[in-house]
Amino acid sequence: MTHTEPVLLKEPRGGVPDVIDTPTQFYDMVDRFAQADGPIAADAERASGYRYGQQDWLVQFKRTGAGIALVDPVALAQQGVSWGPFNDAVGDATWIIHDSLQDLPGFVDIGMTPRALFDTELAARLLGCQRFGLAACTEKYLGITLAKEHSAADWSHRPLTRDLRDYAALDVEVLIELRQRMLEQIKAQGKEEWARQEFTYLLAKGTAPREEQPDPWRHTSYISKLSHDRRGLAIVRELWEERDRQARELDIAPSLLLQDSAIIKAAIAKPRNSRQFASIRVLNERVRMHVGGERDKMFERYAPLQRKVKPSIWKQAILRALALPASQLPTASREGQESDDVGKAPRSLKYWRIHHPDRYELLEKSRARLNQIAQDTGTTADVLLRPQIVRNLCWQAGEGVALDTTELVVDFLERQGARQWQAELLGGALAAKVRQAVLK
Repeated sequence: MTHTEPVLLKEPRGGVPDVIDTPTQFYDMVDRFAQADGPIAADAERASGYRYGQQDWLVQFKRTGAGIALVDPVALAQQGVSWGPFNDAVGDATWIIHDSLQDLPGFVDIGMTPRALFDTELAARLLGCQRFGLAACTEKYLGITLAKEHSAADWSHRPLTRDLRDYAALDVEVLIELRQRMLEQIKAQGKEEWARQEFTYLLAKGTAPREEQPDPWRHTSYISKLSHDRRGLAIVRELWEERDRQARELDIAPSLLLQDSAIIKAAIAKPRNSRQFASIRVLNERVRMHVGGERDKMFERYAPLQRKVKPSIWKQAILRALALPASQLPTASREGQESDDVGKAPRSLKYWRIHHPDRYELLEKSRARLNQIAQDTGTTADVLLRPQIVRNLCWQAGEGVALDTTELVVDFLERQGARQWQAELLGGALAAKVRQAVLK
């Protein structure tokens, strides 16, 4: 059997389109898409490594008969353009998106209302693919590899170069054909209903109102180094919140003002005077990104904004944290301990193994059974069932909750957020493992 090398697609077959950024161009696009038919290939580009937030700076579409459209949603919003006419033009058409949870929230923020979804990344996982990036999928199902060289570009900068427009257009160029091939395989494997339920779930989740994370500063990289240092955690919180205020005001990525590693270094050192503060160089120097090539020039565009934030701002934030009374210090991280949420299992397997060996054994056997079912069905294990749900099941079963019949487990899985196909496929197998553990 000979191996055929994938064909490199360097640019869209219909050429590289210009960016649509005026009302006239927008309504012309709407007319084209209204007169065409079939699903809509969609994608978006952000500038999260450069600008504050997750705003879409470019959105891309393709529909058979309408071609590719590259749209500047920021420019259109500034001119009062509404996405209502586009929503009406595409109606109930299926939107084809790769990794839809990355793009759907931004689409909703802009004003788009997708009504049906086909997620090519999720489809690849349902089909058991071990590599499910867009390029890997096009290689496997279409024999095409995409020229992808600008994924970390500053998409907020205008005008967009031809290379960037080419890159953006390629993201939607073959999604329609890719969906067709994947759909054929999904039907051949008898997973059409699985896919329908999954896409319905993703669409609802991706278009739901965003939930604010409590204590977002706790997601600072390397914060586990301070898990039992409440004063250090106070410094992390104060620096994170000050950085966020400055970044929001200047519309710049927080990491370009102060990197997480610098926050942690300050929290460990706890500088109390000017000499100690000056000794921590990362707090006194402008953040410089050196990743090579054109991206270095992109980062340097933000140097004037970076210079507006003086080191004294970080010093004052640290001093505020050091002056807090003990009663106002944040609590230590509880990672690895039992969750405050009733019934929610801890994530740390070390904690399970040391403190709850019986539950750990049940968890290991349940995971092994899931992996076998994943292999038998040609599906990746985490698509069969979210790992946290498996942990919750085994945790509660270990507490004596009745979960030893198929009906009880199916009900539990669905209440935990599993889709019907998952609960029905796995309920019996997981109930059997619980019964074995109870009878042991």
